[in-house]
Amino acid sequence: MKAGWPDGIDPAALAMPHTEPGMVVGLFGGSFNPPHQGHRLVAEIARRRLRLDRIWWMVTPGNPLKDNGHLRPLRERLGTVKALASGPRDDVTAFEAAHRIRYTADTLALLRRKRPGIHFVWIMGADSLASFHRWQDWRRIVATFPIAVVDRPGSTLSVLSAPMAQAFAYARLAERHAAALPFREPPAWVFLHGPRSPVSSTVLRSIGGGG
Repeated sequence: MKAGWPDGIDPAALAMPHTEPGMVVGLFGGSFNPPHQGHRLVAEIARRRLRLDRIWWMVTPGNPLKDNGHLRPLRERLGTVKALASGPRDDVTAFEAAHRIRYTADTLALLRRKRPGIHFVWIMGADSLASFHRWQDWRRIVATFPIAVVDRPGSTLSVLSAPMAQAFAYARLAERHAAALPFREPPAWVFLHGPRSPVSSTVLRSIGGGG
């Protein structure tokens, strides 16, 4: 890691979290601007239903599909995520910034090279699925690791109509078999229902919570 990172970030936060061979790890990435209980709920549902050993909260330098004009500094977002994700199975990391990665497809390719013995699952809220086909190399993402889509308010009905859901309908795993997802060869994905929180980062920013 480079000394004197521009945001003054602890070098430990720029490293990939520790893993042991055979672990099942959920990858929960986002700008978290700011993080909120809705994020915590998505992570908890995924952890429980997929029987994850760890969840990596990957705080990104910025989302290429979003207006980053109101994006809080990475160091600040790391701190707020650490305050929210403080469970014994949570790891908060910004290793994407250390590798100068902007796109999820490149992140997953890096992890497959660096941690071949780990069963990774990409986790995302159902509200992100509608625009997932706009992500850089989205088909490569689907082909790299299994994906868990967790229900979010107002997004349940849109899941089946999303381009990703239609293109990979054949690869959808029945929810009752969710615990098997981490061990499936991609493409493989599951839609997880559960308690939902109406809170969003956009709403929090509008009332001053995200700057």
